[in-house]
Amino acid sequence: MTDYPEIQQLLPHDEPMILIDRAVDIQQESIHCQVQIGQKNPFFNVESNSIPAYVGIEFMAQSIAAWSGYHAMQQGQAPAIGFLLGSRRYVSHCDAFQQNQILDIYAEKLMEDNGMAVFIARIELDKHVVATCQLNVYVPSEEKLKEMKIRSQQ
Repeated sequence: MTDYPEIQQLLPHDEPMILIDRAVDIQQESIHCQVQIGQKNPFFNVESNSIPAYVGIEFMAQSIAAWSGYHAMQQGQAPAIGFLLGSRRYVSHCDAFQQNQILDIYAEKLMEDNGMAVFIARIELDKHVVATCQLNVYVPSEEKLKEMKIRSQQ
């Protein structure tokens, strides 16, 4: 097992919107992250002691962002801002993730072209798949990001 940077170093996010806890394994085309369900998550419902299962899409997206951030760091760059363009076929076998559950999030890159990428992802609880999805993501170049910022200010 390799020691990876803290998740805060891999994601271009600020608290409290860092929803995953750690990177467990990062390879050239894949990542394995974990999250323990608890009250620190802004989506945690104290009445039900749970987080809605649809938040699993963001767990998957942040795992992909951590993968991207790690590979950027390996090239001496800061983690880049990326966009979740959409998800396809999100299937959850539960309505909510319960307090203290430790979820394993896996994502694998299927294809990448000009900053656009497609990943398949899954969430496991005790080695049982509880959610699956395909995510489409985009990491714009610095030039494109500046252009987008200018357009948004007009």
